Amino acid sequence: MKRRATCQAREAPPGGRGAGRDRVAALVADPGLPLDRRAEEIRRMFAGVAGRYDLLNRLLSASLDRVWRRRAAEALDLPPGARVLDLCSGTGDQAVALRRRGARVVAADFCLPMLARSRGKFARQAPPRPRAFAADALRLPWRGASFDGAVVSFGLRNVADLDRALAELARVLRPGGRLAVLEFALPRRQPLRSLYLFYFRLLLPAIGRWVSRHGSAYTYLPASVSDFPQRETFLERLGAAGFDRSSWRDLSGGILCLYLARRRPEP
Repeated sequence: MKRRATCQAREAPPGGRGAGRDRVAALVADPGLPLDRRAEEIRRMFAGVAGRYDLLNRLLSASLDRVWRRRAAEALDLPPGARVLDLCSGTGDQAVALRRRGARVVAADFCLPMLARSRGKFARQAPPRPRAFAADALRLPWRGASFDGAVVSFGLRNVADLDRALAELARVLRPGGRLAVLEFALPRRQPLRSLYLFYFRLLLPAIGRWVSRHGSAYTYLPASVSDFPQRETFLERLGAAGFDRSSWRDLSGGILCLYLARRRPEP
């Protein structure tokens, strides 16, 4: 793997671990509060859950996460041999789904323990196998117009600067290149919305703590979902970053959205 691109983290606010837990608890109660996404803290959190990340994904989603990733790969709708960036690739499940669609995949993440979990999965794929790179979403190491498409699954809500990450995605995509984003959302209809919030804010952290001993990561998750711009608001951010023909569709009753967009062609 290439050397990790450097991250420029913001200065940490005062307070120790107890203060951090108090802030997270407050965020779950009031998702309108600002969410701290310091790069080193996010990296540390995902490194802590890397060993059981796949198990928790299957358990907490009832294995629907694999279905969602296949839907994203299909929706990208690129011909076999297209070069695709899987950003915030984690343990590589999205990259595998893309490779099975015939893409030449570059998988990028800034958490090395997560990338390390992808190696065995990639080795089992038919050539050309996905290639893993350590890279920062805010400073991608590739030249402009390097990719035909890009996918980000459950990663953009974790970046410190969403607009900068979207601008970087637009930069490395060729004009007319396709982007697919999978991200959790809040259901809009009752009673699913209330049931979902009960599970997401109370049961999910308890399950995460029981299985991985890192329950704080699964307390952070609902707070980050509530803080992320959803549906029409996210489409506006895509447009400002250089994308057009953007759309979204609810999946699984609206607990997540699949966003699609095109890198705006050069005038």
